Parts: sequence; C-alpha cells; structure tokens
Amino acid sequence: MPTPSAPKDRDRPWVMRTYAGHSSPAESNALYRRNLSKGQTGLSVAFDLPTQTGYDPDDELAVGEVGKVGVPVSHIGDMRALFDGIPLDEMNTSMTINATAMWLLALYQAVAEEHGHDVAALTGTTQNDIVKEYLSRGTYVFPPAPSMRLITDMVAYTVTTMPRWNPTNICSYHLQEAGATPVQEIAYAISTAIAVLDSVRDSGQVPQERFGEVVARISFFVNAGVRFVEEMCKMRAFGQLWDSLTLERYGVQDPKQRRFRYGVQVNSLGLTEAQPENNVQRIVLEMLAVTLSKDARARAVQLPAWNEALGLPRPWDQQWSLRLQQVLAFETDLLEYDDLFTGSVVVEAKVAEIVEGARAEIARVQEMGGAVAAVESGYMKGQLVGSLAERRRRMESGEDVVVGVNRFTSTEPNPLIADLDTAIQTVDPAVEVAAQAALETWKAGRDDARVAASLDALRAAAGTEENLVPASLECARAGVTTGEWAGVLREVFGEYRAPTGVSAASTGSADASLADVRERVRATGEELGGRLRLLVGKPGLDGHSNGAEQIAVRARDAGFEVVYQGIRLTPAQIVSAAVEEDVHVVGLSVLSGSHLQVVPAVLEGLRAAGLDDVPVVVGGIVPDGDARRLREQGVARVFTPKDFGMTDIMGQIVDVVREANGL
Repeated sequence: MPTPSAPKDRDRPWVMRTYAGHSSPAESNALYRRNLSKGQTGLSVAFDLPTQTGYDPDDELAVGEVGKVGVPVSHIGDMRALFDGIPLDEMNTSMTINATAMWLLALYQAVAEEHGHDVAALTGTTQNDIVKEYLSRGTYVFPPAPSMRLITDMVAYTVTTMPRWNPTNICSYHLQEAGATPVQEIAYAISTAIAVLDSVRDSGQVPQERFGEVVARISFFVNAGVRFVEEMCKMRAFGQLWDSLTLERYGVQDPKQRRFRYGVQVNSLGLTEAQPENNVQRIVLEMLAVTLSKDARARAVQLPAWNEALGLPRPWDQQWSLRLQQVLAFETDLLEYDDLFTGSVVVEAKVAEIVEGARAEIARVQEMGGAVAAVESGYMKGQLVGSLAERRRRMESGEDVVVGVNRFTSTEPNPLIADLDTAIQTVDPAVEVAAQAALETWKAGRDDARVAASLDALRAAAGTEENLVPASLECARAGVTTGEWAGVLREVFGEYRAPTGVSAASTGSADASLADVRERVRATGEELGGRLRLLVGKPGLDGHSNGAEQIAVRARDAGFEVVYQGIRLTPAQIVSAAVEEDVHVVGLSVLSGSHLQVVPAVLEGLRAAGLDDVPVVVGGIVPDGDARRLREQGVARVFTPKDFGMTDIMGQIVDVVREANGL
C-alpha cells in the first residue's frame, strides 16, 4: 500500500503565484502586497507590452498599450515603486520578460542593491525564451543570433553572480497556445534548450567544470491543458527526456543538476467566454495534471482567473484562483503520498509514446541546424499553425466537445456576469497620460552626462563579444529608460520580422459549409470585378497572432486573396497596406485591450485616405460595451472568443463586403 511521506511536504508545497500587474508600478505594488497577505508565496510579474518590446510610454507604437496587459516599467524609479516595501531577498520572483529580460534583471538587481540585499541570495526567474516569441507570443525585438547572445550573456553572468536565479525559463506554454501537440511542445522546448546550452558552452564564458551549474539553473514554464491524463504523461515524458539529454549530450553527472524543474500556468487558452463559470472546474483539473504525480510535480503553479476570457481579472478573481491552490495543498491529502502512478501500465505506455514522438521531432529539428535555423526557415511556425488549424477544425466539427461553446449551450442567466462592467477590471486611459508625464519628469531629473556615457558604453560593448550585463547595470543605475536601452541595441543588432507560417498551413478539404462560402466569395468577387482581397492587420504591440493567423488561413481556404504582414504594425502602416493592395475589407485582431485606441485610428486613417467604403471588422477580447462603441464608430462586425466558427465568420465577412458595396 502507498505510504505517507514526511508531514513536512504539506508545509512546503509548490510556490503559489498569480500572474499580475497593471496600470502603474504603484498600483501593481499594492496588488502584490494584498496577494502576499492572502498567502501567496511568490510573485509573478506581468509587464505591459511596451516594456516587453523595448518602448517607452511616449512611443507611437505604445499608444493604447500602456499598463494594459501588465505594469509599465520604464526605468529604475519604476522598479523601485513596483517593489516598494517588499523584501526581495525573501521573494521568489518570476518575471515574464523575454527580449528585454537582461534590462529588467539589471533594474531588479540595482534595486536589490539599493535595499542592501546580497545579490547572490536573490531567487527567481526571468522567462527569457526568445525562440518561442518568434513562434507564438511575438514580443521579440532583435534577430535570432543577437537575441541568443543576450540569453547567453545572462546565463554566464548569473551562474557566478546570482547563482540562485534562473536566467532563462524555456517556455513551452505559448507553444501549446499556438497549436502544439504534446509531442511538439516537448520537442520544440527541448530544441530551444539545446540551442541555449550549446551557445553558452561554445561562448567559453563558463568553465567546463561548472557547466553542470548552468544546466541546474535552466528551468521550464509549461502549459497544462484539460486533457488530464495526457498532460500528466507529458510532464513525466518531459522529465525523462531532460534527464537523458543533460547526461548524454552535456555529461552532467550530478542527478540534482539534471533535475527537470518547471513552473506552470494552467491553460488560459482553454478558458471560455461562453458560460465562463465552467472555467473554474477546468482550472482545477488542469492544476491536478501538474500536481497529482509527485515524480512530475511542478515547482511553482500560477492559475488564471475564471473570467480572463472576458477581460482583466479583479483582485477578488485572483484571490479565488489562489484559494484553489491552497485548498488542494492544505486540505487534501495530495502531499502525503509518494507518486500515485508509478507502475501504471496505461501511464507508462502513454509516456513512452510521447517520448518516442518527441525524440523523432527533436532529431528532425537538429538535422535542420537546430531551433534557430528551424525558426528562420519557418518550419516550426508552419507546423504550429497547421496543428492549431487542425485543433480548430475538430472543435468546429464537434469532434472535440467544449462544454457551453459547441455543446450544452443552453444556460440560465449567470449572476457572476449580470453586470459585466463590474465583473472585470478596466484600466483608466489616464494611466497612459500619467506614464508619459512621469517619464518626462524622470528624464528632466537625470544626470544627462552619465546617461549618455552609459549608453555609449552599451553601444560599444554590443559591437564586441563582451558580456552585456555589466553595461546594462550601469545604464540601470544611471537612469536610462527601457526605450533608450533597447534603442541602442536596435541600432547595433537591427530588428526582425519572423515568418508568419500562414503560407505553410491549410484547413484541409472543405466541408459543405466552407464550399458554400467559397462559392459566395467567388461570385462576389466576379460582381466586383476581381478576386476578393482581405487585409488581416495586427495594430499595436499585441504579438498574440494565433487568431489572426487562423483567420488568414481560413480566409485563404475560402477563396479570399489574403494580405497578412505579421504583427506590430502602426495604424498608418495598416492603412498604407490597404491602399497599396486595394483591399475590399480590413480585419483587425486585438487581444491586448487597446482596441478603443488603435481601431479608431485605423478607421480615421482609412477615411483620410479616401477608403470610406472599405469596411472594417474586428476580432479579439472585446467586452460588449466596447463592441457597441466600435460599431457606433463604423466597425461593421466585432467577433469575440465565443464566435468560434471560423467558416461562419468568413460568411459574415462576405456579407459585410456585399453590404458595403450595395450588392
């Protein structure tokens, strides 16, 4: 019979976090203090998109994005305010930051030093997985090679200076959101880890005898979906593959250094706007997948809130998610037993199947030259877009059941969202104006000569093979801003636009409904004198392109000529593309909450360009009240996550074109 393990396990469960941050450093600090007082045992910082992509609040691309999906941090003053009164030497802080990870870590270290903390004792993680940004989340800035250099420099620096810090967190979470199967999620994450470890080894910055310490500080951040058994087996397979890779490829002999360490955010993608109360049981099942198996248990867990598909969760919603973890950890007997699945024939067979598939896909990527080459060729992106298209096909056909969305859709009125305006939190537009004013004040109070000297030193170091952390630290201490730090590196490294993967994917053969839409697209095009052209645009800094890519793929399969230029476009660039391509309809995808700023800017630009007759449709996380405002301003249709039928959306876009042209 299973025997209970030591009672101390109950007193030391995984690190409990909620992913949080919004509006301003001061407001986020108050939120963190409240969460810690409720029993949260670590911090997970969400930064806004300008911070993640290296822009200050006054940049053109930051319009509408400041403080929306996270907290804006423009300089060391903001970092001081963010952690005011919080003992950093007692915190396990996770920072979801990638392209600008070195900069945010420099700010964090500089503030810790001001507090008198021993930097070597700081614990936490910078996500810092740029490869998955090219594939899924879109907050990359620089080309792959210099991006890998930044990660390499951080790894080498932290091993000696911050030995308890995880300098990079290989993140398969967003790969699953982008369509990855369990096999792809493991294979592409481990391929990324190989790229990072090879780069650190080949840089010569870490002596071979200390390479085990490098491996020991590599952590992973994964996604747990609702397919409980499959997800649990995925984590066991992940651990097996990591152990064998680090032993065989890198010769790490110490089993503790080879340990697979991961944190998890359970699947936000699976949360539904329709019947959102169902999300609570989804979150619990997904949490069990990464906690029930002791041998594959997460080191840190953060849960989304039940209403994230509707908008920004309130503090009460985050508290509910924290309490879910606490009930599991402290009321149940989960932590009292050894692994419950050891010896299970079903589990061992499923794990072996996943391991075999992942090994084959890792080998395929290595044959291409590794993860970076597979990004640059568009191979991995195309595979993910294709997998997501297949996932959506199964949901639309009813082959995959989503309760409350494509089956069991009848419902009683939901008292939780009776007043939707109070069921989510909104960010005051004045936040952006205040951040811009604060930035101006900050710059006016700096030592300009020290700022200029630190930026010159950073520029010079970037042109050599010198480790860039010391120069970044001096920039932080001098009062340099996020936009200035990233701007210097943009000068030296250049910028990058990753392949979209759209051209490599297809929804496959058409069913009757898609065939009908194809005929309507063809006929409408003939009436207008040519093939119908749809521009799919991603305005602002929102890099979550999965939805836009799926619309582009389905539109092409429906017979549209599709113009899709990828992420991070200004309204002016979208308008210019609409003029140059002579499109019949513009579709805008916005998931960051900036729709009330960026969509009207596109509408105004189209009118100024004489394209009043080109209709605009919008898709994204748009509350009902905002959708009404957009329609009042001239948007023809607003689609939200509850509109899951993409072929139906294609039909409505044809309707929009016909209405706009009086057909």
